[in-house]
Amino acid sequence: MANLQVIDQKGKSAGNVDLNEEIFGIEPNESVVFDAIIRQRAGKRQGTSAVKNRSAVRGGGKKPWRQKGTGRARQGSIRAPQWRGGGVVFGPTPRSYKIDMPRKARRLAMKSVLSQKVADNDLIVLDQLTLDAPKTKDLKTILDSAKASGKVLIISDNENVKLSGKNLKNVKVIPVEGLNIVDAVNYEKLLLTQDALKRIEEVLA
Repeated sequence: MANLQVIDQKGKSAGNVDLNEEIFGIEPNESVVFDAIIRQRAGKRQGTSAVKNRSAVRGGGKKPWRQKGTGRARQGSIRAPQWRGGGVVFGPTPRSYKIDMPRKARRLAMKSVLSQKVADNDLIVLDQLTLDAPKTKDLKTILDSAKASGKVLIISDNENVKLSGKNLKNVKVIPVEGLNIVDAVNYEKLLLTQDALKRIEEVLA
């Protein structure tokens, strides 16, 4: 079983934590990760665009002129597609862009990303992450001590940590339940506590 160094908020060693190799030590499956990203992005699409076809446009029940004898082309309704104000042919209708993906595949995708983070030394584990008050400077100091540079995704339920991260560029704070494949891939570093790590293992085990 692999283990990872745990540090405190000052960047000093606070021991080691054992990692579940079935979650943090597998061979990443890029194909499944790609499918999971597409699924999440598709699920956010609104899918409410709509237009009226000839049956939905108000009016047009009466034939505009008789069938024969006028010299003009025959017409059955002023709401036909060729008329101004008429219905639209094959226009968009409300639809769901949701893509189904087996739970096992979704978990494999997350395990693949987490395993890649460990392999690249981009997973940072703290013994705890707490702030007495919302203060951006204090959180920035913790990140610097942990050598968490670049884009950093922080997994924390602490409200003060969440508020402190709002003004930091390239830093995002989400709860454990909010961990998702798109953020995990987009952010270079993943910073979390031992407690959050344990909860993630419980979900993915």
